[in-house]
Amino acid sequence: MNFHQLVVAFFQYPAVIAYLLLAAVSAGVWAWRPAGAVATVASIAVAVLLYPLVWYSLHRWVLHSRWMFKVPLLAATWKRIHYDHHQDPNRLEILFGALHTTLPMIVAMTVPIGWLIGGVGGAAAAFTAGLLTTAFYEFCHCIQHLAYTPKHPMLVMMKQRHMAHHFHDETGNFGITNFFWDRLFGTSYEKVSQRKKSATVFNLGYTPEVALRYPKVAKLSGGVATGHPATRIRQQQG
Repeated sequence: MNFHQLVVAFFQYPAVIAYLLLAAVSAGVWAWRPAGAVATVASIAVAVLLYPLVWYSLHRWVLHSRWMFKVPLLAATWKRIHYDHHQDPNRLEILFGALHTTLPMIVAMTVPIGWLIGGVGGAAAAFTAGLLTTAFYEFCHCIQHLAYTPKHPMLVMMKQRHMAHHFHDETGNFGITNFFWDRLFGTSYEKVSQRKKSATVFNLGYTPEVALRYPKVAKLSGGVATGHPATRIRQQQG
């Protein structure tokens, strides 16, 4: 896959189109009720700077939690937004987050702070920044998972660390484009040789034994709970 093919694939997905359309609408709200220059810049800066911490926190303590699959009302959401992604990391149709889970988070982390800084205009500026930042994160996520080889050293590093998170040890490298919070909280690792390979890297702890007690995700997966996607596929076909 070359860069042009990557861009075409990225812009074909409804979630990406939705982010960009909502960003345009939100920017229009700012144009209708603009905040002052300082308030606008501050709202955007806070949204952009806060995003990596929010993502790190959600990724580590929610998506990689072992409590969501125990709650029947949340099991299907956990399966869709992260379990399936780790079961088969390069499966394109589940690469992007579902809008009903991502949009509330973007609103919650941007609109209140922007409102406090600059009223309606500040909220619109912060929300626009959050949406565009999400689109940028998803583009980098595409680079990390699709058959594209980046050339820029920063993108190469991002891809290596994210692939280690998916194929070696899921308890580290929670960032997508920013690993500051991983370093701060001690979850960063640069080389796979620095950590022992995790036995739960593909199932996030949802093992066949756990599935017997909490069967919701297994039922939604065709009655299968396993460690490696290749094994899951063989079991489904058998």
